[in-house]
Amino acid sequence: MSHQPQQIVAAQRSQRLRAAADTEFDLLIVGGGITGAGVALEASRRGLRVLLLEGEDYAAGTSSRSSKLIHGGLRYLAKGDVELVRKTARERKAVHRIAPHLAASRRMVLPAQSRGRWLTLRAAVSAYERLGQVERRDKHENWRTRDLARVEPLFNTERFPFAIAYREYLTDDARLVVANVRAAAGHGAVILNRTRVTGLVRSSGSPSAPIIGAQVTDTLTGERFVARAKLVVNAAGPWVEDLLKMEAPQKPSMLTLTKGVHVVLPRERLPVHYMWVVSAPDNRPIFIVPRGEVVYVGTTDTEHHDNACVWPGITRNEVEYLLAAIPGQFKVDPLTPADAVSAWAGLRALVAQPGKRPSEISRSEEIVTGPGGLITVAGGKLTGYRAVAKSVVDLCGKRVAVNKAAKEEAPLPGGDFGGSATELGKALAARRALDSQQADRLAHLYGSEADQVLALGEQRLHPASPLLDGEVRWALASEDAQGLEDLIYRRSRVALYTVNGLLALDGAAKLMAEALGWDEARVAAECVKVRARFAEDLTLGEGPSLIGKEAYDVTFS
Repeated sequence: MSHQPQQIVAAQRSQRLRAAADTEFDLLIVGGGITGAGVALEASRRGLRVLLLEGEDYAAGTSSRSSKLIHGGLRYLAKGDVELVRKTARERKAVHRIAPHLAASRRMVLPAQSRGRWLTLRAAVSAYERLGQVERRDKHENWRTRDLARVEPLFNTERFPFAIAYREYLTDDARLVVANVRAAAGHGAVILNRTRVTGLVRSSGSPSAPIIGAQVTDTLTGERFVARAKLVVNAAGPWVEDLLKMEAPQKPSMLTLTKGVHVVLPRERLPVHYMWVVSAPDNRPIFIVPRGEVVYVGTTDTEHHDNACVWPGITRNEVEYLLAAIPGQFKVDPLTPADAVSAWAGLRALVAQPGKRPSEISRSEEIVTGPGGLITVAGGKLTGYRAVAKSVVDLCGKRVAVNKAAKEEAPLPGGDFGGSATELGKALAARRALDSQQADRLAHLYGSEADQVLALGEQRLHPASPLLDGEVRWALASEDAQGLEDLIYRRSRVALYTVNGLLALDGAAKLMAEALGWDEARVAAECVKVRARFAEDLTLGEGPSLIGKEAYDVTFS
C-alpha cells in the first residue's frame, strides 16, 4: 500500500481501517507522538510494513505541549550529561536539514550579571558548540551593554551587562509530528488517529505467550477490530505504562511524570526580538520565545501523578511563577495572569530515578523489551527523536528482516526548499500579495507547501484571525484532521500563536462540517468543546506555590 505524503486524507479513513484489520504488519506502533511518528517513518523507510495507531490525535499529548525548541539542552551539560548533549546538539542540524521550516535558526540569549559569569558561560557555550559540530558562521556572539542596548532595548543592562547569543532552532512540535506521519505514509505505512488500543493479543492463551497484535476501537465509529503484527512498539509517552500493564500487570512503575506549563502573552506586552533563557525566582532557567504576534514563557517542572488526563490543568500560581521571572530582567510594566491570551501544559514521561527532583532526572530515553516481546520506549527529548527511532528499528531488526540500507532520507513534507523559512515567507508575500506577517506564518507552518495551501483558499475566516479557508481544507485533505480541536490546536496552531485564536472558530467549523458531513448538533458540540478547552486553560486554579519549592543550582544569569 503506497501513498504520497499529501494523500493522508479523511476520505481514505475507511480504506485505512480495512487495511489495519486485514493485514499482518511487521510492526504495530502504539502512540502518535513524536517518538511513534519517528519510528513509523524510520521503519517504513527501511522496508517494514508499518501500522501506527493513535488513540487521540497525532501529537495530542506531550508532543504538542513542549517549549517548541530543537535544542541540545545546554543546561544538561552543567549536570554532566555530556553524551545526551552531544547527541541532541548534533541532531539539531539533521532536523534543520530535513525540515528547515520546522527547525528555524534563531539566536538564544543567555544573560550574565558579572564578567566572571560571562566568561563561564562563554566556556560552556563553546563546549556545547564543539559537541554539536557547529559551523563557524553559526558560532556564538559575545554581547556587552552597548550591544544589548542596541539589539534588545528593553533588557535590563544595569543588572545584566553581559550576554552570550548562540544558535538554537525554533520548531513547531505538533506540525513536526504530522510531517513525520505524512512522510511515513508516503513510504507505505498505514496511519490512523482516533483508534484506541484496549488490549494486547497473544499467540496463545498463555499469559507468557508472545504478543502478536492489539485489540482496537475506532473512537469515531465505535467499530472494533484486531490489528496483527510480528512486533508491537509501545510509544505512548505518558501512557506507556497503561500498555505495559496489559503485558505484565504486576510490573513496577518505570516512569516519573512531570508537568510543564507555558503561558502566552501578546507581543506588545513583552516586545522582545530574541529568544531568551532567564532565571525564575528560584534560579530555575526558563525560556522566553517570541513567535509572530505573541511571546510565550515556560516552562515549569513539577511532579504530576495523574496520567489519565490528556490536558493537565494550569494553576494561577504556575503562571505567576513564570511571569515573576520577567520583572527586573526586562523593562516592561508588571505582568499578571490577566495578560495571558492562552496557555498550555504538557506531561513529560521520564525514566524514573528515585530520590531525584524533577529537574535532575535525565531526559535520556530507555528502550526495554517485555516478557511478551512488547518493545517500550520511554523518556527522550523532542530533538533526539530520529536517533531514538533508529535505535528502536535496529532492535526490531533482531526479530524481523530490516533493510540495513534505508531509502535516502528525503526532506519532510514542506521541507524541500533552499534557504530559510524567513526568506521563503518574503518570497511568498511578494508572489501572493500577502502581508509579511501572514506570509511568514504560512512559510514556517507549511514550508514549500504554503502555495498549495493558498491554492485551496486565501480568504480569512475572520478579519482579526490569520486562519484561512485554505488551511482548513488542507488540514482535512492532507493532514487527517478529524475534529475542530485538531485544526485549531495542532494543525493551524491559532489557539496558541495568535492573540485572537478562536475568532475564526465558527467559520472553520462550517467548512469542516461540509467536508465531514457534520449536522448542526455536531457543529455546536465541536465549537463548545474547543471553547471550553481554551477557557479551562485560562481559568486558573490557585494551586500550591512554586516559589522556593526547589533550589536549583543550574542558572544562566
